[in-house]
Amino acid sequence: MAMTQTQLLHELEPVVAGELDRHEKVAKEWFPHEYIPWSEGRDFDGIYGGEAWQESHSKLPEPARVSLVVNLLTEDNLPSYHHEIASTFGRDGAWGTWVHRWTAEEDRHGTALRDYLTVTRAVDPVALERARMEHMQSGFITEYDTMLQQLAYVSFQELATRIAHRNTGRASGDEGCERLLARIAADENLHMLFYRNLLKAAFELDPNQTMRAVTDVVTTFQMPGSNIQGFARKAMIIAHEGIYDLRLHLDDVLMPVLRQWAVFDQTGLNAEGEQAREELSAYLERADATAARFVARREERKARAMK
Repeated sequence: MAMTQTQLLHELEPVVAGELDRHEKVAKEWFPHEYIPWSEGRDFDGIYGGEAWQESHSKLPEPARVSLVVNLLTEDNLPSYHHEIASTFGRDGAWGTWVHRWTAEEDRHGTALRDYLTVTRAVDPVALERARMEHMQSGFITEYDTMLQQLAYVSFQELATRIAHRNTGRASGDEGCERLLARIAADENLHMLFYRNLLKAAFELDPNQTMRAVTDVVTTFQMPGSNIQGFARKAMIIAHEGIYDLRLHLDDVLMPVLRQWAVFDQTGLNAEGEQAREELSAYLERADATAARFVARREERKARAMK
């Protein structure tokens, strides 16, 4: 019989406590203000009568700017994310301690990114603020109903975010930007490890229900910023630049995590668990073919552009 969410939360609490202890030992304290080149800042137009932003002020290529804005707007929705995980995991005991620790660490990311983009005049601050207002008012509501689904989602999402940040930094061609995003990516990696290890423990408690949750998430996965206005176009720009695309999602996010969970080596599954695993395998095969076609077309476009 499948365990209830309450039972799973209770059984996983010792694992949460252990992972929290590990996290606190390896997480490094850092300060957003140290990553901002404050000496580059100057007044904008408005109250202080400075210079209005112009695109020529930005030293970053367009794909990096687009990716930075998507990353920042995604981070901005932290209040909604906190509400979702606190509602699922609770605010008491080890679960609650983790929820608040995670939120505090994530809050640094938006602060640092916005300060960096504003001080270096990398993006239009007026457009950025309007986008923030619109995106935050749309909020974020998870489409996943169960705790296991949400654990699976954040395991993949945190790793996806880490890769997106690191690759955006590299695409920026700016040493300061890359240094900041590498620091943020290090946080995201630790968050991924926390959630990934919890779901690994869940496989031991209820492998069939956990397998179903993993399949449900993998086959419907979307980044939390997918409701940003114009996201489809922005995602295409990011993908064409190789910052984040389906090939990376499969090879660097899904497959490493699935291997850590030994998804295709799990034994003792019932009919429902086996069905979920078969669905997962079929999806991965289709996605691999789609990713291969996209990469081939991208390389063809690059070759034509160089002629």
